[in-house]
Amino acid sequence: YNPRDLIASGLVKTKDESDSAQNQTSGVKPQTSYDRFRGRVIFPICNDVGEVIAFSGRLLKDQEGAAKYLNSPETPLFRKGNVLFGLHKSKRALIEANCAIVCEGQLDLISLFEAGITNVVAPQGTAFTEHQARILKRFVNEVILCFDSDAAGAKAAERSLDALLQNDLIVRVVELPAGEDPDSLIRGEGKEQFENRVAQARYFFDYWIDREIAGVDLNSMGAKIQVARDLAGTVSRVHDSLLRSEVVNRASARLGVSPADFEALLPKHSRERAFAANPQSAPVQVAPGPPHDIAMLCLLALRDEAARTFLRAQNWREILDQVPDAQILIRILESELHPDDTASLNAFMATLSPAEERLVSSWLLQKMPTATETIVENWWLGIRQAVVRRRLETAKNRIKMSGLSPGDIVNLQKQILDLQEQLHEFSRPVTAADRTSPSNP
Repeated sequence: YNPRDLIASGLVKTKDESDSAQNQTSGVKPQTSYDRFRGRVIFPICNDVGEVIAFSGRLLKDQEGAAKYLNSPETPLFRKGNVLFGLHKSKRALIEANCAIVCEGQLDLISLFEAGITNVVAPQGTAFTEHQARILKRFVNEVILCFDSDAAGAKAAERSLDALLQNDLIVRVVELPAGEDPDSLIRGEGKEQFENRVAQARYFFDYWIDREIAGVDLNSMGAKIQVARDLAGTVSRVHDSLLRSEVVNRASARLGVSPADFEALLPKHSRERAFAANPQSAPVQVAPGPPHDIAMLCLLALRDEAARTFLRAQNWREILDQVPDAQILIRILESELHPDDTASLNAFMATLSPAEERLVSSWLLQKMPTATETIVENWWLGIRQAVVRRRLETAKNRIKMSGLSPGDIVNLQKQILDLQEQLHEFSRPVTAADRTSPSNP
């Protein structure tokens, strides 16, 4: 490779950083550069379609003054705040669980994934960015922070709060034993015990209120006022009025003050002040996006003729009628648009509301994944599985009801066996004949 390309990719550093600009324009001699990740185990960082865009290296042996983790520098391909480590592997599990376990490091994530806990991601840093939170909101409604038990982990949880709350994500926190991290805990206690800890994770503000009050003498007026102000500063970052009211009630109860007195300590949101000064600055309305699996199929049906043909060959209407928030995909498949025909695409866009048009336009601007045939088949299979699982759960609940006739019970038993067989069929390898035959719901 050209030395300048190696430097631009972040794989190589120059020994004399002051000469790096000159080296990149004039070429770099081998003896003036070195491997950025020497002495480290390397983790590839991928985008959400599985393409390697950067690397992260962890020291094999601790070295004084050296960072334990080292990421690639930001490049045209890699922006640290825009990437979630492991997302390309965990997307399906996130959607099914509607919950993301967020840990700090790559080793934590890999250990959890190996143990069978797959709805997990890690930020490329110590706290969530606004962009990362928006990405996560496409898959889940709840985030469980599982950061290290030290002070840095607690600080990372607090710094993550703004971005997560701004995207209307429910936030809970797993409290790990002192000196432990997810990697050591899953190895020491096993999957079941770790899942119990996750199930018992406390809502962020319950955790944070207890943490702030711990060790404070609430009989001291000065200490009480100071901790109340600190808590009010955190509570003021909650933008949802119902959630903020609930947190105000909890904090005031713990402090032994009235909710009105505590609320008086809340600083006004800068966002509210900006909107009051300029009401026209309200954000442009965009139609709520569908779940990620539906959004991926929308993208493919809009942009790839083969993917669209595959979907229209399935019993798509019968299946999608049983899928929440699939209306936009139904409209795309109902239409006469063709991905390679601009006129038909424009005609379809003309039938949409302004908010829907902005949503579809965002899909048209996205980068297309590779291997679209495999991707459309996998996402469609996932939707079919979800439909069958919901029908199976409904049948199992109905058979437990009292007052059923013997005939009803027999019919439900047959339905349950049939649905279980369908789920079993989904696990067998897909053949060429399956790709062209219509799907059963």
